Amino acid sequence: MDSYLTTVRRVISEFVADLLACLRFYSRLPIPPFEFEQNPYGSEITARIKMLPFAGALIGGFGALTLLSSNALGLALPLAATLAILCLVAVTGAFHEDGLADFADSTGGATRETRLEILKDSRIGTFGTMAVIGSVLLRVLSLWIFARHNLALASLVLIATGGVSRTLGLLPLVLLPPARAEGAGFSAKSDQPPLRVAALFAFALSLLPMLAGASLWRVLNALVCSTVAVYGVTILARRLFNGQTGDVAGAAQQVAEVTTYLIFAARF
Repeated sequence: MDSYLTTVRRVISEFVADLLACLRFYSRLPIPPFEFEQNPYGSEITARIKMLPFAGALIGGFGALTLLSSNALGLALPLAATLAILCLVAVTGAFHEDGLADFADSTGGATRETRLEILKDSRIGTFGTMAVIGSVLLRVLSLWIFARHNLALASLVLIATGGVSRTLGLLPLVLLPPARAEGAGFSAKSDQPPLRVAALFAFALSLLPMLAGASLWRVLNALVCSTVAVYGVTILARRLFNGQTGDVAGAAQQVAEVTTYLIFAARF
């Protein structure tokens, strides 16, 4: 019995440690190290990626909490939706928006080498600026639209999409080789079992909006459409860079999030 309890505690500790590692990597939350963590600041994030869907759901939860609390304080839904999206940006430190901006700017490069240099440039150009503005506007307006009809649904969509979109952001890392011998894209390994576990967890999270009345058809449609959209980003990355980078993953996450919101905002 003691050995069984020891095994259970060890497994739970591993899952919690992986969750904390993902939160540290994907957000700016000030999470201190805990005694049960063997390597709290380890750089090999893909070995711990199985808990990414839940880490993303927690990040999305901050947006949901902001949406609900803003509405409870009497703010109009357009303002509440704006604050919710800005909260997501603040919690992540614009982590994915930065990837989207760099990816968009790189499409203006004439050669593969030029595009990779643009990805490394910390400055944001016209394409990147417009891509981020478009992403924020589409998310705010979409969230406002379906929050008007069902605030609980909007909150669950924020939570579920937080986990699913970040998991889908791994798709370019799975399907493409690294575009260069450095960075997050190079360190990612696509053949690890944690990625398959993360995919199963993400699918389970995608069903969460059904608790607030969303139909199974709409939930599956959002999942399929966002997956197809991310696959489109992957194909474009193959053509532009002949591989993937961390910025490609960031752009993929943004595309998945925007697509999901648009599906839930659509009238059908």
